[in-house]
Amino acid sequence: MQFGWLTLALSPSPEEDAARIGQQIEQVCYAEQLGFSDVWLTEHYFTGESVYNDSLLFASALAMKTSRIRIGFAVVQTPFHHPVRLAVQLSLLDNLSGGRIDVGIGKGTVYNEYEFVGHGLRSDDSRERMEESVEILQRIWHEAPFTFDGKFHKVHIPELRPKPVQQPGPPLWRSVISPGSFTECGRLGVPILTARLPVERIRERWALYEAGLDAGGHDKATRSRLLAQSALWRNVYVAESDAQAEDELSALLTETRHHMMHVREAFNPPDFTPGPETLNPWTDPKVNDSVAVPYVLSTGSLYGSPARVREQVAELRNVGVQHLLCQTGFGAMNQEQNIASMRRFGEQVMPAFWHE
Repeated sequence: MQFGWLTLALSPSPEEDAARIGQQIEQVCYAEQLGFSDVWLTEHYFTGESVYNDSLLFASALAMKTSRIRIGFAVVQTPFHHPVRLAVQLSLLDNLSGGRIDVGIGKGTVYNEYEFVGHGLRSDDSRERMEESVEILQRIWHEAPFTFDGKFHKVHIPELRPKPVQQPGPPLWRSVISPGSFTECGRLGVPILTARLPVERIRERWALYEAGLDAGGHDKATRSRLLAQSALWRNVYVAESDAQAEDELSALLTETRHHMMHVREAFNPPDFTPGPETLNPWTDPKVNDSVAVPYVLSTGSLYGSPARVREQVAELRNVGVQHLLCQTGFGAMNQEQNIASMRRFGEQVMPAFWHE
């Protein structure tokens, strides 16, 4: 198995933002030292989550501070980026990092409409904007001259420079949830990210992806590579005992949820309501914490002593997961708590799965 590291921590106040940014750089460097294969950056704005806000600029600092770990985006909210500018930035990052960039693509948050408003947009056309951006990215790195005449962007450039180190460009990943998306991404040969998928659903979703790979006519080596890359996101918290881990993680998740619900109620425009298909016990504000937190603990978290977490990782391995993305920071968790959990996972859990 390979293990990635994902950051979605919260800075609790503007006065702490600078310190929290520095701490996240330290966490990424420590993840590389522990043997994590990849780091994934989230993108949120205005309220303290993803405190660096600009994941692309933050990635350039990480490219200079690290030497081995791959740097991914989970995900780039494409409506907030001009696609030509995005292509230039990603190409530069690929050069700065020596070809270590992975690009998760998304249509933007389905809950935080205030992020769209803050960029002078609304989310109604976000899928169309994403699809147009993806087409531009798939072509611009290797077509010269490049011309595009779309609904949102009409551009002509003689050539994009510098070219990415990875050709034909940094891999474009997709975040998937619905069964049909797994099959379609397989058919297209697109690497996938998925979050909070219950264990009992993983094997069937991975089978749908593999069926899509077969339908797409991909060769055996490509199929094996993409199945090995397919990434499952989990909260990960390792403490000295099972009880300590459950108590501490529950408190951190509760704090995270209170912040999440508060900013959405305070800042989302009154005419916005998340689609009912996007709501679950964690994201639905009408559901009490006493239901929401156990739901996330059971469907989206690995936690406990090192021994118990090894058992939980083995359960995922046994249903086909070969690439696990580990979110180790929650709410306003302090640096010492995060590093201690990372150390236990990196030293007492990960090595058991490296050479199987």
